[in-house]
Amino acid sequence: MELFDSSALVQCIREAVRNELKTILKEKRNLSSDPKKEESLLTKKEMADELDISLVTLTDWMKKGLPYHRLHSRIYFRKEDVFNSMKSFSK
Repeated sequence: MELFDSSALVQCIREAVRNELKTILKEKRNLSSDPKKEESLLTKKEMADELDISLVTLTDWMKKGLPYHRLHSRIYFRKEDVFNSMKSFSK
């Protein structure tokens, strides 16, 4: 005896995935229609490599105000924000 109808479960999962993909595509279209150029986020390692510094130094700079974004438990940087922030520190 089945506790649930497996075909109904499969159909429910397909519908949920389809709806999620539609939402993601819609958001992506809205972002790409933005006249501002699309900018990707860099990981801590990528940002440290870009600045040619160690991860320890990058973490220290973050504590001192280097702008970053937290998405769940991960940290990301917008290159433009970091470089603009560094320009203001050098003045």
